[in-house]
Parts: sequence; structure tokens; C-alpha cells
Amino acid sequence: MTNGVVVKVSGPLVVATGLPEAKMFDVVKVGEQGLIGEVIEVHGERLSIQVYEETSGLGPGDPVISTGLPLSVELGPGLLEGIFDGIQRPLDVIESTMGSYITRGIDVPALDRKKKWEFKPIAKKGQKVSGGDFLGSVQETVIVEHKIMVPPHISGEVVEIYEGEFTVTDVIAKIKTDSGDIVDVTMMQKWPVRMIRPYKQKLPPEEPMATGQRVIDTFFPVAKGGSACIPGPFGSGKTVVQHQLAKWADAEIVVYIGCGERGNEMTDVLLEFPELLDPKTGEPLMKRTVLIANTSNMPVAAREASIYTGVTIAEYFRDMGYSVALMADSTSRWAEALREMSGRLEEMPGDEGYPAYLSRRIAEFYERAGRVVTIGSDNREGALTAVGAVSPPGGDLSEPVTQATLRVVKVFWALDASLAYARHFPAINWLTSYSLYSDTVEDYMNQNISGNWKELRAEAMRLLQEEASLQEIVRLVGIDALSTNDRLILEVARSIREDFLHQNAFHEVDTYTSLNKQYRMLKLILMFYEESKKAIDSGVVFSEIENLPVRERIGRVKYADEKDMKIFDEIESELKQQLKALMEGGKAE
Repeated sequence: MTNGVVVKVSGPLVVATGLPEAKMFDVVKVGEQGLIGEVIEVHGERLSIQVYEETSGLGPGDPVISTGLPLSVELGPGLLEGIFDGIQRPLDVIESTMGSYITRGIDVPALDRKKKWEFKPIAKKGQKVSGGDFLGSVQETVIVEHKIMVPPHISGEVVEIYEGEFTVTDVIAKIKTDSGDIVDVTMMQKWPVRMIRPYKQKLPPEEPMATGQRVIDTFFPVAKGGSACIPGPFGSGKTVVQHQLAKWADAEIVVYIGCGERGNEMTDVLLEFPELLDPKTGEPLMKRTVLIANTSNMPVAAREASIYTGVTIAEYFRDMGYSVALMADSTSRWAEALREMSGRLEEMPGDEGYPAYLSRRIAEFYERAGRVVTIGSDNREGALTAVGAVSPPGGDLSEPVTQATLRVVKVFWALDASLAYARHFPAINWLTSYSLYSDTVEDYMNQNISGNWKELRAEAMRLLQEEASLQEIVRLVGIDALSTNDRLILEVARSIREDFLHQNAFHEVDTYTSLNKQYRMLKLILMFYEESKKAIDSGVVFSEIENLPVRERIGRVKYADEKDMKIFDEIESELKQQLKALMEGGKAE
């Protein structure tokens, strides 16, 4: 370690000198309290340091100590169920030892150094191993088996491996490298947050990440290993959508980053997740979740690091072969932290004051998502799916953060304030949203759910688009000017919107819909359309079709239990009978 001194303090930005060996992104300790900071600019002997804590009281002449290491996270057993701040300090541990507020300069290890874990070896003595190979496993929670891997860039022969209870810093194996050195391996790794963890090959995302949200899974799916963004104005439901994805997405591990959001929203997560049961195992969802909390009242500088902290933890679990879902809420607050630090560095601003490198930083984050063949000799696959919320001021999607994000991500879930005000949730606009994974996902759905999935989806989207055109005519000349077939299109589109796309996140059944049930629901609505067209062609009056008793059952089928799929056969049969009775001139039962 080398010592320097503070020259200037400007908010979270500190200028120091006297550290000739310090490099970009090295971690330093600033002041008598040892505030954590990171070197973000080097001009000869003058360093610009981003301090991740409140800098009041600092002044010229205060000491600066360089650790010589980049900002890194600790990776090992103890991550799951953990609640960390933006630089991976365990908030639950700090709260239990120091109280409700984070003491400046507090130095608490991210992973518990005293807790012992039952390590079960997989590798054998004398076995050749390389980076990413499994040495053994720890049952971290009742849901997740934590694989202990050989650190990247290490390969050689296992000369010793132990079994029993160990802390994360105890030696569990010794590896003789190709150069003849003996390396002690513990259950904990450290990895720089700004460096992508290595992998063998990136694979095309082909399998959908089922979320249980009908508007997403059916119309705008995201693939495992894909990337998506949720832009929308205040109050349009971004956070609720991300909570739903975190709860129900088809992922084995969830990493949720609260990046600059209000404290009450993170409080909701902290209170809900331990209470919510994982639908696959019946255990609390926290058993497979890592929370990164950097709320709006925490230091803005640490907000910028929180995104990298979260994605590095997600990559670590991906390397074990797990499917990981990463939620970042919201990247706009993260971009604002970039803007503030850029302004204090007096850099040339880009659009709306954001730094000129905003697009590159956003791209670097989303490019860390992907479905990959991990390092290791077994060629296992892992997936990291990244979903970021964007909070454009006033819902203006032309602002720089939204536009830079859209150039990178493949799925765009556009939240609409008018839908939110109409109490239609999720408020995802079906006319402006899109998914570039639709074609590959449709192949999967056709093979695993139904062969006509693609046709049903296309027909439903056509009806919704036609409804938008017909609504313009209705506003101009009234609904009486429409033909009977056009009025039927409006009625069916309304059914798609209200009975299929609208979903109640707080209803115990409607909050989640399996892919099979989504298919049956959409098939039922479109069957009503096809059968009604036949009835109209045979001379049945539209008002009679509109008032069929079966219409109420179609509208309420979303509340049917997932195990009760026979109800769809019953409603389809009832629909045909009632329409047949109309066509024969009798009364529908």
C-alpha cells in the first residue's frame, strides 16, 4: 500500500496526489475514517477518486491509501438470501451491529467469515482440473446447491482435497499448477466488477423465459439469455412488472438491483420476498434471491457501482450452469449517477448533460447477458437474462437513456400512462412494444405447447391493430357506421384486452399463468371470433352474439385453477351449443 494526500473535495469526487503506482479503477481508502473510493481518472500524479460514502469533513491534507486492487466482489456461499448495498456491504449485518444507519468507513466483509458450510468434494485427488471445473458443492439453501468452482485462469492437478465443515476462507483444496506452484483454493473467489467473467462460447437465445405474464409470454417474449427494457413514466407500473418477473420468471436464481429507487419500493421487496413462496419448491423466494439495495438516499456514487456488482454476482451463478434473471430498477437513476460524476470531472457533456460515453456503458452492461457455454471441462450451459427498467422524465421515450438502451436490447416493453390511468395492468402497450425473439421463441412454442401457437398470436395481434383503426372511425362517425363484422372485431379485441392482456398481480390465481393456460385462453377467445363470424354469415344479429351467456364465462376463465384445464373444453362446448341455437333460430341455454 502507498500513501497520498487529498488535494480537493467536490461532493463524492476527491482529487488526490502522491500515489504514483495507482491505476484506473483501483480501490483507495480516503481520510482518517478510511472511506471507500475508486480511481476514475488519472492525470500524471493527480488522481480523481469517486468516493462511495458521504465526504463531509474531508479536506486537503487528509490521507489517501491505495489498496492496489480494483473494486471486486466476494463470490461464494452466503450470497443467497443476502441484502447488500451497491458495493456489496451486507446491510442486514450492518443493521444488526451498527443500527439503522450505515456508519461511514465501516468495513464489513460481504460473506460471513465465521459461518461453516458442509463441503462435499466432487473432484478427486490427482484429477486434472481447469478454471470453472467443479471441486465440490455446498447446500447453500434448501433450493440451491452452490457449486464450488476452480477459479478462472487456474489449471493443474488436484494434490489435496478435503471434506467437512469449512468457512469461506478455509482451504478446501490444493492445486499444483502447470508451472509447478501449489495454489490454495478456498470456497470464496474475488472478481473485479468491471471485468466480464470468461466463458467458452456465446449461444443464440432460443428458449423463452416464461414469466407467467400473458402480455409478455404470448406477444413480447424474452428468451433465456436475452435482454429487455421496461421504459415508462412515473406511476405506469415499472416496479410492479419487475417484481412480477422476479417472482415468477422461469429462472433458478434471481438478482434484483434496486438502483436509485425510493426506499419504500425496496422495503416492499424486502417484506414480500421472504413471505412469497417459490411455486416450484414451496420455499420462500429469498432462498434463491440476491438483493442489491442502493436507494435514492444512499450515496449517488455507489449507485454507479451497484449495476456492476449485481451483474458480476449473476455471472458467477451463470457459470455454475444456472439460469439467472437479473432485474435492474432503474438504469435511468444509474445514468444520472454517471451524469453527476461526469459533470464533476468537467467532461464534455453529450445529450441532455449525460456523458458522451453513456451509450457505451449501457451496451457494456447489457452485453454481459447471454446464454453461454461456461468454462470448465463439462461444457455446461448457463444463461443470464437482463431486464432493465428505464424512467424517462415525463415518459419521453426520445430521451438519451431510453434511446441508448433500445439500440442494445432485443425486447421493448413500452409502458403506457393512459393504460395505467385506465387501471389496465400490466400497462404494456401492445401497439408500440416489440420482441426480436418472437421467431425463435415461436418455434419452441409450436414444438412444446401447440403447433398453431404462431398463427393464434398473429391473429390476435391483427385484431388488436384493426381495433385501433376502427376506433378512429368510431370517434369520428360513431359505432353505428360500422358493419356487423367490424363490430365483432371490436368486441373480440376488447375481450383480448380485458380478458387476456389485463392481469391482476395481487390475485392469487391471476398473478401467474402458465404457457399452456395462456394458449387455451387465447384459443378460446379466437374460437369465439371464428364461430361468431359463421353465425353472422348465417344471419344472426350481432346483439344476440354480444349477449351470449357464455361470454361471462370466457371473461372469468383467467381465474380458473391451473389444474382445472377441463373447464376450457366445457366452455368451448357451451359456446358452440349457444351459437348453434342462435343459428337454428332457437334460444341459447
